[in-house]
Amino acid sequence: MSRPIRILEMRSVRGTGGGPEKTILMGAGASDPRRFSITVCYIRDRRDEGFGVTARAREAGVDDYVEVLERHSFDPAIWGKLRRLIADRGIHLVHSHDYKTNLIAWLLWRTTGIGILSTVHGWTGHSLRERLVYYPCDKWLLARFPRAIAVSTDIRNELLRHGARGEHVATILNGIDDGVFRRDRAQCNSARASLQLSNEDVVIGAVGRLEPQKRFDLLLRAFAALRRHAPALTLVVAGDGSQRDALHALSRQLGVDERCRWLGHVSDVARLHHAFDLFVQSSDYEGTPNAVLEAMALETPIVATDAGGTAELLTDGVEGIVVARGDGDQLEAAIRRLLQDRRLAAQMAAAARRRVERELSFAARMRKVEAIYEGLVPLSSGGEVLAGFRG
Repeated sequence: MSRPIRILEMRSVRGTGGGPEKTILMGAGASDPRRFSITVCYIRDRRDEGFGVTARAREAGVDDYVEVLERHSFDPAIWGKLRRLIADRGIHLVHSHDYKTNLIAWLLWRTTGIGILSTVHGWTGHSLRERLVYYPCDKWLLARFPRAIAVSTDIRNELLRHGARGEHVATILNGIDDGVFRRDRAQCNSARASLQLSNEDVVIGAVGRLEPQKRFDLLLRAFAALRRHAPALTLVVAGDGSQRDALHALSRQLGVDERCRWLGHVSDVARLHHAFDLFVQSSDYEGTPNAVLEAMALETPIVATDAGGTAELLTDGVEGIVVARGDGDQLEAAIRRLLQDRRLAAQMAAAARRRVERELSFAARMRKVEAIYEGLVPLSSGGEVLAGFRG
């Protein structure tokens, strides 16, 4: 009987994480267990009281989920724990997802010969240490990986600029479960009622971590300008992060605080979209944004900046309106256009749904990823993993 390829999905994150968690956890659930045995491993800092991936893994139905606890960042004690985990599970391939686990995977490869792969979601942090030390080192290291998946062409090009060989880096856009993320118009009234919104309210929605690169300040200023002529507008934001207090203060300064709903982390994003008239992404930086994919699948009209892989998901004027990042005037004008022309907005939303079903389903993405797994791990002619494999 053939033996499944055993893969360790490894990531380190604080709090509830973001889009990569959706990709990792959904991927673990979507893989064929006869061909792939997936262990999801998160390196968790003991000091992180807000860690929320455990609950997300449970909600996603991940069967094999493990946390390796560390006392502080880059705790050397985790090395032995990871080595034992790999031995106990009989892991063939380590799949890393961030700069810390990329380094760990590379060290494992160099010391044990185990197969490694990284999915590169981007470099979205904003601290000086990340921008000046961690990210340059990560790009240098990834250029020396035997295989990497970039979630956008921009990210792939950045790896090539740092010396990666073109044949070693594949671009695979994020995907979405188009069966789970499907609009049910019967839910719209109840979704609005749960947020104390009426049918007269015109709702602009946004989903994302409250961090500088998401530019919610730009969205707030556009919203305040639009509100002067459209008092029924309401802004609903799902997400949490380091900019929460600053954004609340800005909404008060702009005089729109009472028309803004800050929901914090929301697990049921699909239901939330049923309350939205329009979805806006205002980011300066993205990989391939899961939030935009969700809006496309749920047929919520979209205005988004051209950050990262966004313009690879949306054709401007077809599936949504794409504006230059950092341009508040363009953002405001695009929002106004779709709010005023509901017929155009509906046409774009329907086109976005068709593109998801045709090209951007999660199943299609997983087929591409699984082909890379099988290319990295040698199999016998009978489909069994070769004994003694060392990468």
